[in-house]
Amino acid sequence: MSMMFVGQQGPEAQQQLPDSPAPQMTGVSNVAPGKGTPQNLPSTSSSPDEQAPHPTAPSGKNGSATTAAADQQAEPEGTTPGEGLKAFTLARVQVNYVELPFTVKDNKGQLVPGVDWREVRVFENGVRQHIAYWTVDAFPISAAFVIDQSLPFNVMERVNNSLAAVQGAFAPYDELAIFTYNNGPTMRTDFTGAQSARVAAVLERSKTPGREAPMYYNSGPLSQTTNINGHQFDPNTAPVRNSNSNTITIPKEIHTLNDAIFMAARSLADRPVGRRRVIYVISDGKEQGSKAKYKEVVQYLQTHNITLYATLVGDSATWGIGFLDRYHLPFMMRDNILPRYVAETGGQAVSEYRQRGIEQSFQKIAEQVRTQYTIGYYSHEPFIDGKYRSTEVTVSRPNLDVITKKGYFPTPYDIRPKTPTPPAAKQ
Repeated sequence: MSMMFVGQQGPEAQQQLPDSPAPQMTGVSNVAPGKGTPQNLPSTSSSPDEQAPHPTAPSGKNGSATTAAADQQAEPEGTTPGEGLKAFTLARVQVNYVELPFTVKDNKGQLVPGVDWREVRVFENGVRQHIAYWTVDAFPISAAFVIDQSLPFNVMERVNNSLAAVQGAFAPYDELAIFTYNNGPTMRTDFTGAQSARVAAVLERSKTPGREAPMYYNSGPLSQTTNINGHQFDPNTAPVRNSNSNTITIPKEIHTLNDAIFMAARSLADRPVGRRRVIYVISDGKEQGSKAKYKEVVQYLQTHNITLYATLVGDSATWGIGFLDRYHLPFMMRDNILPRYVAETGGQAVSEYRQRGIEQSFQKIAEQVRTQYTIGYYSHEPFIDGKYRSTEVTVSRPNLDVITKKGYFPTPYDIRPKTPTPPAAKQ
Protein backbone atom coordinates (compact mmCIF):
# COMPACT_ATOMS: atom_id res chain seq x y z
CA MET A 1 0.00 0.00 0.00
CA SER A 2 2.91 2.21 0.56
CA MET A 3 3.96 1.61 -3.01
CA MET A 4 0.57 2.55 -4.32
CA PHE A 5 0.56 5.73 -2.25
CA VAL A 6 3.88 6.84 -3.69
CA GLY A 7 2.75 6.14 -7.17
CA GLN A 8 -0.28 8.27 -6.73
CA GLN A 9 1.87 11.28 -5.72
CA GLY A 10 4.11 11.20 -8.81
CA PRO A 11 1.82 12.96 -11.27
CA GLU A 12 1.09 15.73 -8.79
CA ALA A 13 4.81 16.40 -8.22
CA GLN A 14 5.37 16.91 -11.96
CA GLN A 15 2.98 19.84 -12.14
CA GLN A 16 4.62 23.24 -12.91
CA LEU A 17 4.65 25.83 -10.16
CA PRO A 18 2.84 29.10 -10.94
CA ASP A 19 4.90 32.32 -11.33
CA SER A 20 4.98 34.80 -8.48
CA PRO A 21 3.03 38.04 -8.87
CA ALA A 22 4.93 40.62 -10.92
CA PRO A 23 5.76 43.93 -9.10
CA GLN A 24 3.47 46.74 -10.06
CA MET A 25 4.76 50.36 -10.25
CA THR A 26 1.89 52.56 -9.44
CA GLY A 27 1.30 55.41 -11.87
CA VAL A 28 4.01 54.47 -14.40
CA SER A 29 1.50 54.20 -17.20
CA ASN A 30 0.27 57.70 -16.46
CA VAL A 31 3.72 59.34 -16.71
CA ALA A 32 4.64 60.85 -20.06
CA PRO A 33 8.27 61.74 -20.87
CA GLY A 34 8.96 65.32 -19.83
CA LYS A 35 5.50 65.71 -18.24
CA GLY A 36 6.23 64.73 -14.63
CA THR A 37 4.15 62.57 -12.32
CA PRO A 38 0.39 63.26 -12.18
CA GLN A 39 -0.95 64.53 -8.94
CA ASN A 40 -4.00 62.19 -8.73
CA LEU A 41 -2.44 58.73 -8.45
CA PRO A 42 -4.33 55.62 -7.28
CA SER A 43 -3.53 54.56 -3.75
CA THR A 44 -1.44 51.44 -3.21
CA SER A 45 -3.34 48.41 -1.89
CA SER A 46 -2.78 44.68 -1.64
CA SER A 47 -6.19 43.83 -3.08
CA PRO A 48 -6.47 43.66 -6.88
CA ASP A 49 -9.87 45.23 -6.67
CA GLU A 50 -8.51 48.16 -4.71
CA GLN A 51 -5.52 48.52 -7.05
CA ALA A 52 -7.75 48.95 -10.08
CA PRO A 53 -11.02 50.47 -8.93
CA HIS A 54 -13.86 50.74 -11.36
CA PRO A 55 -14.43 54.34 -12.52
CA THR A 56 -17.64 55.91 -11.42
CA ALA A 57 -19.48 58.46 -13.44
CA PRO A 58 -19.25 61.93 -11.92
CA SER A 59 -22.47 63.51 -10.89
CA GLY A 60 -23.20 67.10 -11.77
CA LYS A 61 -21.23 69.79 -13.57
CA ASN A 62 -18.59 70.15 -10.89
CA GLY A 63 -17.52 66.57 -11.22
CA SER A 64 -17.12 66.74 -14.98
CA ALA A 65 -15.13 69.98 -14.69
CA THR A 66 -12.81 68.41 -12.13
CA THR A 67 -12.11 65.44 -14.37
CA ALA A 68 -11.41 67.67 -17.34
CA ALA A 69 -9.00 69.77 -15.29
CA ALA A 70 -7.16 66.66 -14.17
CA ASP A 71 -6.83 65.45 -17.75
CA GLN A 72 -5.52 68.84 -18.96
CA GLN A 73 -2.72 69.20 -16.38
CA ALA A 74 -0.31 72.09 -17.00
CA GLU A 75 3.31 71.27 -17.76
CA PRO A 76 5.54 71.98 -14.73
CA GLU A 77 8.35 74.51 -14.99
CA GLY A 78 11.71 73.02 -15.74
CA THR A 79 14.64 73.12 -18.09
CA THR A 80 14.99 71.87 -21.61
CA PRO A 81 17.34 68.88 -21.81
CA GLY A 82 20.87 70.10 -22.47
CA GLU A 83 20.14 73.70 -21.49
CA GLY A 84 21.42 73.40 -17.91
CA LEU A 85 22.04 76.56 -15.89
CA LYS A 86 21.39 78.79 -18.90
CA ALA A 87 17.67 78.29 -18.39
CA PHE A 88 17.74 80.09 -15.04
CA THR A 89 17.64 83.89 -14.95
CA LEU A 90 20.18 85.20 -12.45
CA ALA A 91 19.20 88.47 -10.80
CA ARG A 92 22.37 90.55 -10.44
CA VAL A 93 22.31 93.03 -7.56
CA GLN A 94 24.98 95.74 -7.74
CA VAL A 95 26.50 96.57 -4.37
CA ASN A 96 27.41 100.27 -4.18
CA TYR A 97 29.92 100.08 -1.35
CA VAL A 98 31.80 103.25 -0.42
CA GLU A 99 34.81 103.35 1.90
CA LEU A 100 35.98 106.58 3.53
CA PRO A 101 39.20 106.93 5.54
CA PHE A 102 39.29 109.98 7.79
CA THR A 103 41.45 111.62 10.45
CA VAL A 104 40.28 113.32 13.65
CA LYS A 105 42.31 116.15 15.23
CA ASP A 106 41.72 118.49 18.13
CA ASN A 107 41.96 122.27 18.07
CA LYS A 108 45.74 122.02 18.66
CA GLY A 109 46.33 119.82 15.63
CA GLN A 110 46.96 116.63 17.59
CA LEU A 111 45.56 113.26 16.53
CA VAL A 112 42.56 112.10 18.57
CA PRO A 113 42.50 108.35 19.34
CA GLY A 114 39.66 106.27 20.74
CA VAL A 115 36.79 107.58 18.61
CA ASP A 116 33.89 105.10 18.70
CA TRP A 117 31.68 104.38 15.72
CA ARG A 118 28.62 105.46 17.72
CA GLU A 119 30.01 109.01 17.73
CA VAL A 120 30.43 109.16 13.96
CA ARG A 121 27.90 110.31 11.37
CA VAL A 122 28.45 109.97 7.62
CA PHE A 123 26.50 111.86 4.97
CA GLU A 124 26.35 111.54 1.19
CA ASN A 125 24.76 114.38 -0.76
CA GLY A 126 23.40 115.63 2.56
CA VAL A 127 21.64 112.34 3.41
CA ARG A 128 22.79 110.36 6.42
CA GLN A 129 24.02 106.85 5.61
CA HIS A 130 23.97 103.65 7.65
CA ILE A 131 27.44 102.60 8.83
CA ALA A 132 28.11 99.09 7.55
CA TYR A 133 31.85 98.85 8.22
CA TRP A 134 34.14 100.34 10.86
CA THR A 135 37.78 99.69 11.71
CA VAL A 136 40.75 101.41 13.27
CA ASP A 137 43.28 98.90 11.95
CA ALA A 138 46.29 100.11 9.99
CA PHE A 139 46.36 99.36 6.27
CA PRO A 140 49.50 98.72 4.22
CA ILE A 141 50.51 101.81 2.26
CA SER A 142 51.14 102.14 -1.46
CA ALA A 143 52.83 105.54 -1.78
CA ALA A 144 53.97 107.42 -4.87
CA PHE A 145 56.75 109.79 -3.77
CA VAL A 146 57.02 112.87 -6.01
CA ILE A 147 60.12 115.12 -5.82
CA ASP A 148 60.19 118.63 -7.27
CA GLN A 149 63.54 119.17 -9.02
CA SER A 150 62.68 122.71 -10.15
CA LEU A 151 63.32 124.21 -6.71
CA PRO A 152 65.96 126.92 -6.17
CA PHE A 153 69.42 125.56 -5.47
CA ASN A 154 69.43 126.47 -1.77
CA VAL A 155 66.05 124.81 -1.16
CA MET A 156 67.03 121.81 -3.27
CA GLU A 157 70.09 121.26 -1.10
CA ARG A 158 67.95 120.91 2.03
CA VAL A 159 65.58 118.55 0.24
CA ASN A 160 68.46 116.38 -1.01
CA ASN A 161 69.90 116.05 2.48
CA SER A 162 66.54 115.04 3.94
CA LEU A 163 65.77 112.23 1.46
CA ALA A 164 67.73 109.74 3.58
CA ALA A 165 64.91 109.85 6.18
CA VAL A 166 62.16 108.81 3.76
CA GLN A 167 62.52 105.05 4.20
CA GLY A 168 62.39 105.27 7.99
CA ALA A 169 58.80 106.51 7.84
CA PHE A 170 57.49 103.35 6.16
CA ALA A 171 56.98 99.77 7.34
CA PRO A 172 58.41 96.64 5.67
CA TYR A 173 55.00 95.74 4.20
CA ASP A 174 54.62 99.17 2.53
CA GLU A 175 55.57 99.80 -1.09
CA LEU A 176 57.00 102.90 -2.72
CA ALA A 177 57.33 104.34 -6.23
CA ILE A 178 59.46 107.43 -6.93
CA PHE A 179 58.72 110.20 -9.44
CA THR A 180 60.55 113.44 -10.22
CA TYR A 181 59.59 116.43 -12.34
CA ASN A 182 61.19 119.58 -13.69
CA ASN A 183 60.22 120.37 -17.27
CA GLY A 184 58.27 117.10 -17.28
CA PRO A 185 57.51 114.12 -15.02
CA THR A 186 59.68 111.00 -14.91
CA MET A 187 59.16 107.68 -13.14
CA ARG A 188 62.40 106.71 -11.40
CA THR A 189 61.20 103.34 -10.15
CA ASP A 190 57.97 101.39 -10.06
CA PHE A 191 56.46 100.09 -6.83
CA THR A 192 58.88 98.09 -4.72
CA GLY A 193 59.52 97.45 -1.05
CA ALA A 194 59.68 100.72 0.86
CA GLN A 195 62.75 99.63 2.82
CA SER A 196 64.54 97.92 -0.05
CA ALA A 197 68.01 98.82 -1.27
CA ARG A 198 66.53 99.80 -4.63
CA VAL A 199 64.58 102.68 -3.08
CA ALA A 200 67.70 103.96 -1.33
CA ALA A 201 69.66 103.90 -4.59
CA VAL A 202 66.91 105.66 -6.55
CA LEU A 203 66.56 108.38 -3.91
CA GLU A 204 70.30 109.00 -4.12
CA ARG A 205 70.15 109.28 -7.91
CA SER A 206 67.18 111.67 -7.72
CA LYS A 207 69.25 114.42 -6.13
CA THR A 208 69.84 117.45 -8.39
CA PRO A 209 71.49 120.85 -7.86
CA GLY A 210 68.25 122.78 -8.49
CA ARG A 211 67.75 126.01 -10.40
CA GLU A 212 69.74 129.18 -10.27
CA ALA A 213 67.69 132.24 -9.45
CA PRO A 214 67.41 134.38 -12.61
CA MET A 215 68.59 138.01 -12.42
CA TYR A 216 67.22 140.37 -15.07
CA TYR A 217 67.59 144.16 -15.27
CA ASN A 218 66.06 146.11 -18.14
CA SER A 219 67.26 149.54 -17.03
CA GLY A 220 69.60 151.25 -14.65
CA PRO A 221 73.30 150.78 -14.04
CA LEU A 222 72.93 147.01 -13.89
CA SER A 223 71.09 146.67 -17.18
CA GLN A 224 74.17 145.01 -18.72
CA THR A 225 74.39 147.31 -21.71
CA THR A 226 75.68 150.71 -22.81
CA ASN A 227 73.11 153.25 -23.90
CA ILE A 228 73.63 156.61 -25.58
CA ASN A 229 70.56 158.83 -25.77
CA GLY A 230 68.34 155.83 -24.96
CA HIS A 231 69.73 153.68 -27.74
CA GLN A 232 71.99 150.70 -27.54
CA PHE A 233 75.59 151.44 -28.40
CA ASP A 234 77.43 148.13 -28.27
CA PRO A 235 75.54 144.93 -29.24
CA ASN A 236 78.16 142.81 -27.46
CA THR A 237 77.01 144.13 -24.09
CA ALA A 238 73.30 143.99 -24.91
CA PRO A 239 70.96 141.93 -22.70
CA VAL A 240 70.35 139.79 -25.74
CA ARG A 241 73.63 139.24 -27.53
CA ASN A 242 73.88 140.74 -31.06
CA SER A 243 70.56 142.52 -30.64
CA ASN A 244 69.72 146.20 -30.77
CA SER A 245 66.82 145.84 -28.33
CA ASN A 246 67.06 146.91 -24.72
CA THR A 247 64.15 144.71 -23.60
CA ILE A 248 64.74 141.27 -22.18
CA THR A 249 62.11 138.62 -22.81
CA ILE A 250 62.01 136.68 -19.57
CA PRO A 251 61.35 132.98 -20.25
CA LYS A 252 58.43 131.34 -18.49
CA GLU A 253 59.15 129.00 -15.64
CA ILE A 254 58.03 125.42 -16.16
CA HIS A 255 56.73 123.47 -13.16
CA THR A 256 54.71 120.48 -14.40
CA LEU A 257 53.20 119.58 -11.04
CA ASN A 258 49.81 118.53 -12.46
CA ASP A 259 51.45 116.15 -14.92
CA ALA A 260 53.59 114.60 -12.16
CA ILE A 261 50.58 114.04 -9.89
CA PHE A 262 48.59 112.55 -12.76
CA MET A 263 51.41 110.14 -13.67
CA ALA A 264 51.69 109.03 -10.06
CA ALA A 265 47.92 108.60 -9.80
CA ARG A 266 47.80 106.38 -12.88
CA SER A 267 50.38 104.07 -11.37
CA LEU A 268 48.46 103.95 -8.07
CA ALA A 269 45.14 103.12 -9.73
CA ASP A 270 46.33 99.57 -10.45
CA ARG A 271 47.40 98.78 -6.89
CA PRO A 272 45.39 96.00 -5.20
CA VAL A 273 42.35 96.69 -3.06
CA GLY A 274 43.02 96.79 0.67
CA ARG A 275 45.97 99.22 0.56
CA ARG A 276 46.09 102.94 1.27
CA ARG A 277 46.74 104.75 -2.01
CA VAL A 278 48.81 107.83 -1.21
CA ILE A 279 50.68 110.44 -3.25
CA TYR A 280 53.38 112.25 -1.28
CA VAL A 281 54.70 115.45 -2.87
CA ILE A 282 57.68 117.45 -1.65
CA SER A 283 57.57 120.80 -3.46
CA ASP A 284 56.87 124.50 -3.18
CA GLY A 285 53.58 124.00 -5.04
CA LYS A 286 54.30 126.05 -8.18
CA GLU A 287 52.37 124.96 -11.27
CA GLN A 288 53.03 126.12 -14.81
CA GLY A 289 53.10 124.42 -18.20
CA SER A 290 51.33 121.12 -17.44
CA LYS A 291 49.19 119.41 -20.05
CA ALA A 292 46.86 117.94 -17.44
CA LYS A 293 44.26 120.29 -15.98
CA TYR A 294 43.66 120.65 -12.27
CA LYS A 295 39.99 119.57 -12.39
CA GLU A 296 40.81 116.49 -14.44
CA VAL A 297 43.52 115.40 -12.02
CA VAL A 298 41.29 115.94 -8.97
CA GLN A 299 38.49 113.91 -10.56
CA TYR A 300 40.94 111.08 -11.26
CA LEU A 301 42.16 111.13 -7.66
CA GLN A 302 38.64 111.08 -6.23
CA THR A 303 37.56 108.32 -8.60
CA HIS A 304 40.36 105.95 -7.59
CA ASN A 305 40.39 106.72 -3.83
CA ILE A 306 43.82 108.38 -3.84
CA THR A 307 44.80 110.82 -1.08
CA LEU A 308 47.46 113.48 -1.57
CA TYR A 309 49.85 114.63 1.16
CA ALA A 310 52.58 117.21 0.81
CA THR A 311 55.58 118.80 2.47
CA LEU A 312 55.77 122.45 1.47
CA VAL A 313 59.29 123.86 1.22
CA GLY A 314 60.91 127.08 0.07
CA ASP A 315 58.82 130.24 -0.13
CA SER A 316 55.62 128.30 0.50
CA ALA A 317 56.93 127.35 3.96
CA THR A 318 57.84 130.93 4.89
CA TRP A 319 55.53 132.68 7.35
CA GLY A 320 53.27 135.17 5.59
CA ILE A 321 54.55 134.43 2.09
CA GLY A 322 53.24 130.88 2.21
CA PHE A 323 49.76 132.13 3.06
CA LEU A 324 49.76 134.68 0.24
CA ASP A 325 51.01 132.10 -2.28
CA ARG A 326 47.72 130.23 -1.95
CA TYR A 327 45.90 133.04 -3.75
CA HIS A 328 46.06 132.99 -7.53
CA LEU A 329 46.21 136.06 -9.74
CA PRO A 330 44.57 135.62 -13.15
CA PHE A 331 46.94 134.94 -16.07
CA MET A 332 49.80 134.36 -13.65
CA MET A 333 51.61 131.25 -12.51
CA ARG A 334 50.11 129.48 -9.52
CA ASP A 335 52.56 129.88 -6.67
CA ASN A 336 51.09 127.07 -4.54
CA ILE A 337 48.39 124.71 -5.77
CA LEU A 338 49.04 121.87 -3.32
CA PRO A 339 46.61 123.07 -0.58
CA ARG A 340 43.75 122.71 -3.06
CA TYR A 341 44.73 119.13 -3.87
CA VAL A 342 45.01 118.31 -0.18
CA ALA A 343 41.57 119.73 0.65
CA GLU A 344 39.81 117.85 -2.16
CA THR A 345 41.34 114.44 -1.40
CA GLY A 346 41.34 114.52 2.41
CA GLY A 347 45.11 114.77 2.90
CA GLN A 348 47.34 117.22 4.72
CA ALA A 349 50.13 119.65 3.85
CA VAL A 350 52.99 120.32 6.28
CA SER A 351 55.09 123.47 5.83
CA GLU A 352 58.74 123.02 6.79
CA TYR A 353 61.55 125.41 5.98
CA ARG A 354 64.54 123.75 7.66
CA GLN A 355 66.09 120.40 6.87
CA ARG A 356 65.25 118.86 10.24
CA GLY A 357 61.61 119.85 9.86
CA ILE A 358 61.48 118.28 6.39
CA GLU A 359 62.86 115.02 7.79
CA GLN A 360 60.30 114.99 10.61
CA SER A 361 57.44 115.71 8.21
CA PHE A 362 57.88 112.29 6.59
CA GLN A 363 57.20 110.60 9.92
CA LYS A 364 54.24 112.88 10.69
CA ILE A 365 52.51 112.14 7.41
CA ALA A 366 53.11 108.39 7.65
CA GLU A 367 51.73 108.35 11.20
CA GLN A 368 48.60 110.17 10.12
CA VAL A 369 47.99 107.73 7.26
CA ARG A 370 48.55 104.72 9.49
CA THR A 371 46.22 105.89 12.29
CA GLN A 372 43.23 106.78 10.14
CA TYR A 373 39.74 105.58 10.92
CA THR A 374 37.94 103.71 8.14
CA ILE A 375 34.19 103.81 7.67
CA GLY A 376 32.13 102.04 5.01
CA TYR A 377 28.54 102.31 3.88
CA TYR A 378 26.28 101.26 1.00
CA SER A 379 25.28 104.15 -1.18
CA HIS A 380 21.68 104.52 -2.33
CA GLU A 381 22.75 106.40 -5.44
CA PRO A 382 23.15 104.54 -8.76
CA PHE A 383 26.78 104.12 -9.69
CA ILE A 384 26.10 103.94 -13.40
CA ASP A 385 25.48 107.68 -13.83
CA GLY A 386 29.04 108.69 -12.88
CA LYS A 387 27.94 111.88 -11.11
CA TYR A 388 29.86 113.50 -8.28
CA ARG A 389 28.74 112.64 -4.73
CA SER A 390 29.64 114.92 -1.85
CA THR A 391 30.62 113.24 1.41
CA GLU A 392 30.89 114.49 4.97
CA VAL A 393 31.94 112.80 8.20
CA THR A 394 31.17 114.35 11.59
CA VAL A 395 31.97 113.41 15.19
CA SER A 396 29.63 114.23 18.06
CA ARG A 397 32.47 115.50 20.30
CA PRO A 398 33.03 119.27 20.38
CA ASN A 399 36.14 121.13 19.14
CA LEU A 400 37.28 118.36 16.80
CA ASP A 401 38.32 118.63 13.16
CA VAL A 402 37.49 115.73 10.84
CA ILE A 403 39.70 115.48 7.75
CA THR A 404 38.35 113.44 4.82
CA LYS A 405 37.80 113.87 1.11
CA LYS A 406 35.01 116.18 0.03
CA GLY A 407 33.47 113.68 -2.37
CA TYR A 408 34.05 111.03 -4.98
CA PHE A 409 33.16 109.97 -8.49
CA PRO A 410 31.80 106.44 -8.99
CA THR A 411 33.74 104.25 -11.37
CA PRO A 412 32.51 101.41 -13.60
CA TYR A 413 34.99 99.15 -11.82
CA ASP A 414 32.76 99.20 -8.73
CA ILE A 415 29.68 97.92 -10.57
CA ARG A 416 31.10 95.34 -12.93
CA PRO A 417 30.59 91.70 -11.90
CA LYS A 418 33.61 90.12 -10.35
CA THR A 419 35.39 87.68 -12.65
CA PRO A 420 35.84 84.29 -10.99
CA THR A 421 39.32 82.93 -10.73
CA PRO A 422 39.93 80.31 -13.44
CA PRO A 423 40.86 76.83 -12.23
CA ALA A 424 44.50 75.91 -12.15
CA ALA A 425 45.80 73.97 -15.12
CA LYS A 426 46.53 70.33 -14.55
CA GLN A 427 50.20 69.46 -14.67
